[in-house]
Amino acid sequence: MNLRILGLDPGLRATGWGVIDAEGNQLKFVADGVVCPDKTRPLSDRLKELFTGLNDMIAVYGPSECAIEESFVSRNSGSTLKLGHARGITLLVPATLGLVVAEYTPNLVKKSVVGVGHAGKEQVKAMVQVLLPGCTPTNTDSADALAVAICHAHHRATSRRVSAARTNVF
Repeated sequence: MNLRILGLDPGLRATGWGVIDAEGNQLKFVADGVVCPDKTRPLSDRLKELFTGLNDMIAVYGPSECAIEESFVSRNSGSTLKLGHARGITLLVPATLGLVVAEYTPNLVKKSVVGVGHAGKEQVKAMVQVLLPGCTPTNTDSADALAVAICHAHHRATSRRVSAARTNVF
């Protein structure tokens, strides 16, 4: 069965996205890009641009599942709050369209793709290109999003078995 997975790397300045097809252990690059709201606009307008951009992209590529990178907390509370707004949009859009949404920590994504949890952005981008032949990510944001999609492809079956086991405990 062919499964189309959307990976998202949330950000208010740039939200990276990547779409892959997974069939068993075989992964295939479909598309990638970045939604970059106009930083000169008010926050509400930027969030609307992010909402519209993600909706439009999902309409074009038709993924059935979505994986999102969890955010880490910054020392700057204002930046963390703004990232939280963008992250809320990235969770809301696929959920309202009926997609299964999973979340993964940055360390798990990096470990799943590179083999170490503290890999740099360029290492992630290089491994994405190895794991998805013919893929040249638009930038590090879209490479990170593709890495999230790859992580989901590798972990989704295990996650479902664990969830099923938890519901059948009693």
